Amino acid sequence: MIKHMNFIKKNTAIPGCYEILPTLRKDARGVFIKIFHAPEFKQLGLDCEFREEFYSVSKKGVLRGLHFQTPPAAISKLVFCVEGDILDVVVDLRKKSKAYGKALTMKLSTRSANMLYIPKGCAHGFYALSKKVVMLYKTSGVYSPAHDAGILWSSVDVEWPSKSPAISPRDASFPSFTDFKSPF
Repeated sequence: MIKHMNFIKKNTAIPGCYEILPTLRKDARGVFIKIFHAPEFKQLGLDCEFREEFYSVSKKGVLRGLHFQTPPAAISKLVFCVEGDILDVVVDLRKKSKAYGKALTMKLSTRSANMLYIPKGCAHGFYALSKKVVMLYKTSGVYSPAHDAGILWSSVDVEWPSKSPAISPRDASFPSFTDFKSPF
């Protein structure tokens, strides 16, 4: 079988979180990138039946997150930076995980074409490093407003590029990690 993607288990010890490096096909016309190949996801036991797909556009200095959905509507995500550069952040919210409360940070960019697979039970957010950022999200479940939740971006051990990012009122109102009671 042809290998389309290289799955790298992050050594930050967040179980089930993978950086994915797709095979880039370059020629005089440009670049062709396969961002999903179900058999390779399935081989690793990852969610491979995505139910929704979104994209967001952000300006430099915007912070989105830290978001997740609570059970029974918890979702895994595959995130990809289609345009620009971001600092991506994942926080493990699973109480029984050896990485509970720990954060993974990683730069995702158009140039590297790297992606991040985020398992259920983790919060996700990012900070826009470039003038314009376009992010693509695939999710394993359908968005459920009743299960939509988050934790305050500044309450986790992450060295964000700015102490005063552009953030939505909703994201600014999330509880701190220390006040958060994990349902995972």
